[in-house]
Amino acid sequence: MDNMDKYVGKLLDNRYEILEIIGVGGMAAVYKARCHRLNRLVAVKILRDEFAVDEDFRRRFYTESQAVAMLSHPNIVAVYDVSKSSDVEYIVMELIEGITLKQYMQRRGRMSWKEALHFATQITKALSHAHSRGIIHRDIKPHNIMILRDGSVKVTDFGIARLQTTQNTLTQEALGSVHYMSPEQAKGGQVDARTDIYSVGIVMYEMLTGRLPFEGDSPVSIAIQHISSIPLMPREINEDIPEGLEKITMRAMEPDLNRRYQSADDLLADLEEFRKNPDAEFVFVSDEDIAMKKKRAQEEEEFFKYSNMKKEQEQKEKELAEIDDDDDDDDYEERRRYVMRARRTRKIATLTGIACMLAVIVGILLFLWNFWVSDLFDGSETIKVPKLIGSRIEDVLLNPSYTDYFDIIPSYEYNSEYEKGVIFEQDIPADKNVIMSEKKTTINVVVSSGKNVVPMPQVIGIEHRQASITLSQYDLKVELVWETSDTVTSGYVISCIPDEGTEIAPGTTVYLTVSSGPEIKYEEVPNLIGLTKDSAISRLESYNLTYGEIKEEYSDAPKGEVIWQSFEDGAEVPQHTKINFTVSKGPEPTPSPSPSHSDNPGSTNDLDPDVSTSPTHTTSGGRPIIIG
Repeated sequence: MDNMDKYVGKLLDNRYEILEIIGVGGMAAVYKARCHRLNRLVAVKILRDEFAVDEDFRRRFYTESQAVAMLSHPNIVAVYDVSKSSDVEYIVMELIEGITLKQYMQRRGRMSWKEALHFATQITKALSHAHSRGIIHRDIKPHNIMILRDGSVKVTDFGIARLQTTQNTLTQEALGSVHYMSPEQAKGGQVDARTDIYSVGIVMYEMLTGRLPFEGDSPVSIAIQHISSIPLMPREINEDIPEGLEKITMRAMEPDLNRRYQSADDLLADLEEFRKNPDAEFVFVSDEDIAMKKKRAQEEEEFFKYSNMKKEQEQKEKELAEIDDDDDDDDYEERRRYVMRARRTRKIATLTGIACMLAVIVGILLFLWNFWVSDLFDGSETIKVPKLIGSRIEDVLLNPSYTDYFDIIPSYEYNSEYEKGVIFEQDIPADKNVIMSEKKTTINVVVSSGKNVVPMPQVIGIEHRQASITLSQYDLKVELVWETSDTVTSGYVISCIPDEGTEIAPGTTVYLTVSSGPEIKYEEVPNLIGLTKDSAISRLESYNLTYGEIKEEYSDAPKGEVIWQSFEDGAEVPQHTKINFTVSKGPEPTPSPSPSHSDNPGSTNDLDPDVSTSPTHTTSGGRPIIIG
């Protein structure tokens, strides 16, 4: 593997300072970095060298990343920036403080079905948003799903899997993904939104049961199982799983594309329906259903063949009727008998059709007699059914002229046309005569629960991710608008449209204005080279900047002059940015010469015991000075 630590400490595009490496994948490494322009921490994903040298791959990496950058959803990791330069390819993303869903499952083990439902719903919402913009993930797995501290979910690596599938085969690099791979991917076929749905089904299965549906010794063996094997039903592993959630899971991971959920919205609709009513019935197409469909198709085909045969028979009769009288007697007699048989067959078919028509008419007459006409001729006393539509349910239930003769049974539904408490449907039509008896006639009515609206929740002053989670629980969509603020903490909601408390319908888009912190003003870095330390500090302060680390180094420049600064002259940086610089200590001193013996014939001989050995200093003229 190439050395990915080489980027630590570098400043990319004079903006992103790489602080530390936080993860390495098959295609790229992820770093924690600081954006100096916006003064915030971000994640930077840098393409590995082995891929960066491939121009075609770099081009597709850039194109895919730009497409993903257009996604904006609370359950998708945001992409802030995409850079394409001569020596490095990278994308800048939201820095997530959390763990992957895989790590969470390893720590937690089997989840409760409510927790699995919570995570699955958020993952599906992310896919719904991406699919609506034409982006397929292709590598949904717990490793690519982040769990934040507040319990919300972020799906990452959109668009990257598209590139990875062109590089990897079913080898060890694919081992992490093959457990969640759809059958069409395993076959190398065309993929679409339903591919992501299958992978979500596998993730749901693993969350609910604590195990994967397919295991094997190699990626190839696991891929084959996706195509041809049938996993254990989740309730066989964990009987606490509700039947409805099991059916949703198995339909999501259905190997047949036509029997699988056709869109993330379809899957999301069933998840939401189950959340509201865990006892609701959900369809999971069985083999018996498929067999019934085939049988109906065969019956339709046989009927089609019969219709064609009948047309051919009628055509033959027409031709025989035009036979010339001069034909051979034997041939003529044979054809005559054939015509007579055909006419008898047609006559029987005609009589059968008439009989069927008479049966239908008699049935209609019996229905009318039993439901309407008999009331007019029956000797029993009758009463007309009142018109209840448009009346308030409490008025009806308190009116003896209704309750003395009828048993009014209300049920409630949302209705946008009728006010809350008003009846908008009754099962027995008004003015129909019904027989009076000791047992009251039951009338089922449907009462309006009012418009299907919810009050806009309180979100102002709340961190925007938590606000988004709150709104999603009310089935409200969220769009974020960022705005600078000197009073509201960065990331917290300043205002919202519509206002808090306003009644709105589920599915409505809510616009949250979120603080991006105080407005950041930029200054050009002045030239400090040649200034003294104090002058450099004064100049920085005059530019609303400050100094950071000041070092001293030997150089050919005069002592005390600035010889290096951390940002180039003219670079734009946020106000109050710390600028590091280095001050010259002057030329590096030359080392003093070691004491040596003079070769001068008149010098003192070291071996002469009469010569003094007192320490000396040497003057600039080379003459010794006696110290002691």
